[in-house]
Amino acid sequence: MRAFVVTVPRTDAELAADHLFHSLGVAAVEQRNGDVAGCVELWTDVGIERRSIADAAASLRPEWAWRSVTVKQSVMTSWRRFAAPTWVTNEVVIVPSWLADETETGTALAISIDPGAAFGMGDHPTTQLTLRSMLEVIAVAAVPSVRVLDVGCGSGVLAIAAALAGCSSVVAIDISTAAVEATTVNAVTNGVAGRISASLTPLAEIDGTFDIVLANVLAPTLLAMAADLRRVLGLHGTLVVSGLRADRHCHVLAGLVPLVALRSLDMDGWTAVTLRTSHAPPR
Repeated sequence: MRAFVVTVPRTDAELAADHLFHSLGVAAVEQRNGDVAGCVELWTDVGIERRSIADAAASLRPEWAWRSVTVKQSVMTSWRRFAAPTWVTNEVVIVPSWLADETETGTALAISIDPGAAFGMGDHPTTQLTLRSMLEVIAVAAVPSVRVLDVGCGSGVLAIAAALAGCSSVVAIDISTAAVEATTVNAVTNGVAGRISASLTPLAEIDGTFDIVLANVLAPTLLAMAADLRRVLGLHGTLVVSGLRADRHCHVLAGLVPLVALRSLDMDGWTAVTLRTSHAPPR
């Protein structure tokens, strides 16, 4: 396997880690002390494909150095020993696939996930908040056939949850090859492969409209894709956005006008916001 190593000033460590998680869709980040004074190294996995590595490098700030290092697979997957099921609500639990046989889920909606080299065991607050918001929207959906678009699907947690909750079709897109592969494999594991289409298709090239659009990405990315998020949202559709800090996201909501924020959910300093068009009927 190959590790993707980013060297950043210590003061940029949190910002860089958030970028790796939300913009590149990685599963885990390990912070190490580097050889450069005042800097730290962030070790992660963006896949072994040249395209994935090149795309990851191109997304970094110019002042952040990077390198690709060959490592043993056991080193990159050691975090799995510490994984645990994540109870999103009392009725929904995300289970690491390698713990499925030893996890008692009762009657809860259980989502089995193996992230591979992609982002998302479902334990990050933004994923949990987006999932809770999405399930609330699905529960009151007024249309018999609900179409969902998951922008930045990662390992497929949200897409699979939507399909398991009864949505008729889910389009899942990501910039990471590893994410598309993980979503496809996890859809099969959860028995919903027939309702989920995962690809590297850019949002700008997505045709048609959707009843529910999900975008759990960082604020700058949300602003950059705001026009397309509005374009793909159906007339009475609902948009759920996250990857937002609870204390600084008003500029993102302003960029999504004329969509109107209906409610938000917060956790650990993060927020997810549910929006609809201003002329959509109340639910």
